[in-house]
Amino acid sequence: MRNFHLTTIWGIPIRISLSLLIFLPVLAWLISSTAQIEVYAGIVSVLAGTQLDLARLQAGSTPWLIGGAAAIGLFASVALHELGHSYAAMRYGLETESITLWILGGLASFKTIPREWDREFWIAVAGPITSILVGAVCYAALLILPASATVVLFVVGWLAVTNVVLAVFNMLPAFPMDGGRVLRALLARNRPYASATRIAARIGTVFAVLFAVVGVLSFSPLLLLLALFIYGAATGESRTVALADLLEGLTVGDVARPATATVEASATVEELVDRMFADRTTEFTVTDGGDVVGVVTVQDFRALSKAEREADTVADLMETDLPRFEETMGAFDALVELDTGGSGAALVDGPSGTRVVSRQDFSSAMEMRRLIGNSGPF
Repeated sequence: MRNFHLTTIWGIPIRISLSLLIFLPVLAWLISSTAQIEVYAGIVSVLAGTQLDLARLQAGSTPWLIGGAAAIGLFASVALHELGHSYAAMRYGLETESITLWILGGLASFKTIPREWDREFWIAVAGPITSILVGAVCYAALLILPASATVVLFVVGWLAVTNVVLAVFNMLPAFPMDGGRVLRALLARNRPYASATRIAARIGTVFAVLFAVVGVLSFSPLLLLLALFIYGAATGESRTVALADLLEGLTVGDVARPATATVEASATVEELVDRMFADRTTEFTVTDGGDVVGVVTVQDFRALSKAEREADTVADLMETDLPRFEETMGAFDALVELDTGGSGAALVDGPSGTRVVSRQDFSSAMEMRRLIGNSGPF
């Protein structure tokens, strides 16, 4: 969903998702329900050491005031939780690209995820520690606020309890939640990072299934959404780490193929088809006067009629708006840029000229790494 810029703290853009803006009134309504106010009034009364006036809390539009203030306070607490992660990352010189508040909480987007177990451990626990500290501050406020400030006492007490619950819930080992990242960090102390990620991701998917079951039995759409998020994020990050591990130490120049299967831009599509059959390849580098200018594949002309194939040239069909990489760029970084831009191939520049790298080249390189290990380029 669309995100809106809220503010900037420590140079980090804080964004709010449209999903949260839609959900906030619903959350305020849930908090303002009679049952919720009665339960939390009892808890806050014990914490504050003074009996809250339940009738005053439920009078007129006061429940809506309580619900709105508590909902906004909750997501302010979530923002502080994510800033806790970001502060710990800054201490290690790592950059936080943004923090997004959405329907399920907050997401701090880091430019890179540290592979050192101790760094990931402290960055992961920094969020729950921050939530505990926020809860402690709210509890301290309960002790100094006057007993007559019934509504304020209730909201502050509710936030004290909720922040502690938030910290505890986030420490569940449901990767990629905070507890799951702590688990991966501890596993990575004595095993490869990719192996630690696989184990943590498997445990995360188990929690995703449990959340889904509980969500169905309790008719909780939020738990079902959380289950889907954990499952998708856990499997996605596990795959990303596995790819990065296979491409570790390789540059895009190592992966790019020599421009052996070439075709002139002025050739007709019919001539290209003949070349594909003769050379038994479905992808060609397109040259113009010896210079690499693009890429053409069987997908580019599959829908053309025979007459169109005879009339059109390769230049009419080839992909030219391709990313350009220096051959010294890391192979995994290049693959990420290909995925982000939705490109099927890229041009690779180096001292020996321009070459082409495609997704198939990355797949071949990773398959070779699986077969022979990471001892050398191939």
